[in-house]
Amino acid sequence: MIDLRDKRVLVMGLGIHGGGLGVTRFLVEQGAEVTVTDLRSPAQLSPSLDLLRDLPVRYVLGEHREEDFAAADIVIRNPGVPRDSRFLRIARENGARIEMEMTLFFKLCPAPILAITGTKGKTTTTLLTGAMLRREWPETVVAGNLRVSALLALPHITPETPVVLELSSWQLEGLGEAGLSPQYAAVTNISPDHLDRYGSMEEYIAAKRQIIVHQSPQDVAVLNADDPVVRGFAEKAPGRVWWFSTEQADVCDPSLEAAQAPSLCWGIDGTLYEWVSCRHHPICTLRDTQLRGRHNLANIAAAAALARAYGASREAIRAALREFPGVEHRMELVRELAGVRFINDSAATTPTAAAATLDAIKGPVVLIAGGADKRLSFAPLVEALRQKSNLRALVLLDGTATPRLVSELGPLGGRIPMLGPYDDFAAAVRAAREAAQEGDTVLLSPGCASFGMFRNEFHRGEEFRRLVGELV
Repeated sequence: MIDLRDKRVLVMGLGIHGGGLGVTRFLVEQGAEVTVTDLRSPAQLSPSLDLLRDLPVRYVLGEHREEDFAAADIVIRNPGVPRDSRFLRIARENGARIEMEMTLFFKLCPAPILAITGTKGKTTTTLLTGAMLRREWPETVVAGNLRVSALLALPHITPETPVVLELSSWQLEGLGEAGLSPQYAAVTNISPDHLDRYGSMEEYIAAKRQIIVHQSPQDVAVLNADDPVVRGFAEKAPGRVWWFSTEQADVCDPSLEAAQAPSLCWGIDGTLYEWVSCRHHPICTLRDTQLRGRHNLANIAAAAALARAYGASREAIRAALREFPGVEHRMELVRELAGVRFINDSAATTPTAAAATLDAIKGPVVLIAGGADKRLSFAPLVEALRQKSNLRALVLLDGTATPRLVSELGPLGGRIPMLGPYDDFAAAVRAAREAAQEGDTVLLSPGCASFGMFRNEFHRGEEFRRLVGELV
């Protein structure tokens, strides 16, 4: 156990969408002397500060001060703070422990943890896994990288409470440094992302791998058999490996090296099968789910494998799927107006994610794309646009990545009607609506980060919903 009473704890990074709220409140409740420091101004942080108004917290805003880090017993760093920050170095040199909200939670949680990571699909897989487990364990906790504090749920967690967490690569960095991995782990897929933060793709992959590195032989790793990078994780997995696939109908294929491992695979008949020792058992069919797109079939299989590994019944999985409506900002149908569907896929912050959504949408599409640069190749999105013979128009949002998207389109750009780029989001939405015809889909799937025009991708999605709701 970690004794926090009377400890001088410095929270580095409050954030503007709840990142440091839960850990700050938890620390105060545990009797710590809490100081919050953030480079943003009080005006920028006002939504978060308002929610902490009742707490005895000292604030240092608009700057970080060396003396605060030198005096701290413990520093809680926001996942967005780089590990090599000079302020963290000062804290270490003066004997402070460096923690993150998630490392504290792992050390204090009395229950088994099921955690999900990946470049795409981790939120859907996390919420779906939680829904499956809640059919049999109603007290199941779902938290993590979902703007939901895991620490605040601790008082309600017993050794029998399933805990399902979404973990980002940044959170996994801290867990890896602390030698921590969950008892049950799933990796949905890995493709280039956050290369503005990581020096190379290898560094990004290494961060994701931390989810299984410190598992025990009794623990479970649920891995994507269709993803060559994730499949490679099995070579050094300390625990038991479960596979999932949308492409390998026969998991006894020797190339999978998993003939005796439990696996969940979609068959050509639209049924998800659980394979154990080369015998198959049906779990659900396409008729049992409201989710669409091949990427969501992979999310379903990953969640079902994780739930089954924990002990959920096939009946519970099937029942949860029938009721699961999907996740906001991910292929979310906002409304239909004059025969045009408006879909919010703001969470598609990489070209690969936008390409997967574009592939899943049938019929003519007006695509809204572009935004802030993450140093990612647009090749997957360019190829999806090339394959989309009925692309009505491409509406571009102004941002640091947008000129590179236009450049990578090359000759294809001359054959696609392009509008913008717009630095006014309302104008972009109106242009998309005017370009669409009855039977079309207006799809917000930017393939880029949101910074510059928006606070984050959730803000972007919320603004899209508001603007579409105002269309007449």
